[in-house]
Parts: sequence; C-alpha cells; structure tokens
Amino acid sequence: MSPNYTAEITVAATSQEAYDAILRVPDWWGRITGTTTAVGDEFVYVVPGLHYSGFRVTELEPGCRVAWLVTGSHLDFVSDTQEWTGTTVAFDISPAADGTGTTVVFAHEGLTPEVECYEVCTNAWSMFVTGSLKSLIETGAGQPYDFDGTEALTSDDHEDLHRGVREALASGADGGAAAAGRGA
Repeated sequence: MSPNYTAEITVAATSQEAYDAILRVPDWWGRITGTTTAVGDEFVYVVPGLHYSGFRVTELEPGCRVAWLVTGSHLDFVSDTQEWTGTTVAFDISPAADGTGTTVVFAHEGLTPEVECYEVCTNAWSMFVTGSLKSLIETGAGQPYDFDGTEALTSDDHEDLHRGVREALASGADGGAAAAGRGA
C-alpha cells in the first residue's frame, strides 16, 4: 500500500501557538459541532449534501501532537461512502530544523492513492492545512469553509449523526450513514 497523505508547513510561531490553532477547528476548517480540547472529545464536521465526518480526539500532547480517529463518515461523491471511517488525522508539531519557527506535519493515515477520494480529499486537505491553518497560526485569521444557509447542527443533530453511523457499522450496511449524511 502507498504512503498516507501528508502535508507539511513551517510557520512563524511557537509550537504551542500552532497546537492551540489546530484545536480551533472552526477557525481553519469550518463549522463543527462538539469539542476538540480533551482526549475523548467528539466533534462532527459536515458540508451538507457532500461530506459528514465524526471524530474522536485520541491524542493531545500540548505543543507536540494532535490526533483524531474518524468514528464515522459519509462522502457523497465516492462509491465507498465510508472511506474515511477508521482512519486517523494527525498533526505532529516540532521546532523547525532551522530554528526559526515551527513545523507542523499533517497526516491523514488511511488516505492513500488507492482510495477513490484521494485526489479530491488531498486537494481539500492541502487547501485547509497549507492555506487556512497556516494563515490562522501566523495571522490569527484562517479561511475556513463557509457555506450559505442555516444548516447549523444542534446537539441532537450531532447525536443523530453518530447514531446513524454506529447503526450502519453494526449492520454492515451503508444506509444509516447515508441517511445521517443527507439529514444534516
């Protein structure tokens, strides 16, 4: 299998500033429901009609590492709509080799050239990590995805999405996740 997708940025900031910015997911990626600041926290990212992903925070090492397990997903634009489910998104943070800033290495473990969404997903991750997140760290302002409408998720919506994915995974079918992804 090919290597996982990675992207690397070097920023004019401390490792702690980079870490703090990564945890501010709505400020560089887009609207979420849930929280990202403690191990075990869960959050949902949805682009209505296109993409749902549920995440559980699995690692937080201040100034060093952030990792999230994808607990459920639905990508409307590929045949295996749950391609992301069970993958891990990680950020490894360290002082830059030249000593003038911080390096952030982003990896989506499980996102390899063999998966159908690879091209679309890596293009999107590149835009968010090398553009929006980098800008947020360095200037305090990212360029998160913003869509028109009032599709804000309530806590009940968040739980319904997670329940639908759990049910789909338990049954081995995609129907629940598809319904969860479209219901947002």
